[in-house]
Amino acid sequence: MTILTTPGWEGYELLDTGNGMRLERFGKYRLVRPDPQAIWQPHRPQDEWLAADAVYNVYRKEWDNKNNVPQKWLMHYKDLSFWAELTPFKHTGVFPEQILQWDWIEDKLRIKNQEQKTVKVLNLFGYTGIASLVAAHAGAVVTHIDASRPTIAWARENQAASGLETKPIRWILEDAIKFVQREVKRGNTYDAIIMDPPVYGHGPNGEKWDFTESFPELLSVCRQVLSPKPVFILINAYAISASSLMLENVLKDFVPTQKSHIEVGELAIEEQGSGRLLSTGIFGRWSSV
Repeated sequence: MTILTTPGWEGYELLDTGNGMRLERFGKYRLVRPDPQAIWQPHRPQDEWLAADAVYNVYRKEWDNKNNVPQKWLMHYKDLSFWAELTPFKHTGVFPEQILQWDWIEDKLRIKNQEQKTVKVLNLFGYTGIASLVAAHAGAVVTHIDASRPTIAWARENQAASGLETKPIRWILEDAIKFVQREVKRGNTYDAIIMDPPVYGHGPNGEKWDFTESFPELLSVCRQVLSPKPVFILINAYAISASSLMLENVLKDFVPTQKSHIEVGELAIEEQGSGRLLSTGIFGRWSSV
């Protein structure tokens, strides 16, 4: 198993963790938000924590915005720009632990571009769309699925912020399973699939998502829309009580006849200064290149 460790980068740093919280820098703003895994002691003095620009209040489920952090602000990674925002769900719409996945997506697609092959990518539970932008910027034709209308709008704003309005991205508001079932009936296929399935959720028309029950069904229909010569499959999972070995077994079932490379493990962020790692989720990825 692999630990994919995100170091600090220009737009983000994990400054400290402890007492069930994390202190982070998103752009120029320092934020404090809860993390139930951080049961150890912080390294930095309390004054640094108290000087944060905004703190997420667990009980009110909102941010205490102490220093007039704007409603949204631009962040950048390589050639991409995207909006961060203080959401009621304690996140900012930017997930720094994913940057090594973004690099991996880009690398795989660049290899196929050298073969002059246009890759069709399906991004399920695509949320604010940064992975979709990475894929489109690397030359792919992207279909982005999410069940939240505001989040689709946010992803479109990120597309505009990155100057990728002319890139071939379809933004579709739909339940993931229903969309893939329709694609099976239409005979459409994809060369690469990205998915970040939640533990629980609902589709735009009230469809219920429960990881334990729904994930196997989604995998079954996704297998039917995979092209004969797929490029990659990437699965990220958060807050589920399962090992990445589960994703390894899933991927082995998914493409049993393909010559390929499977990698599974944990996503982690490295704490600036101390080098301490904070685990954020698990991942599994398969590639033919």
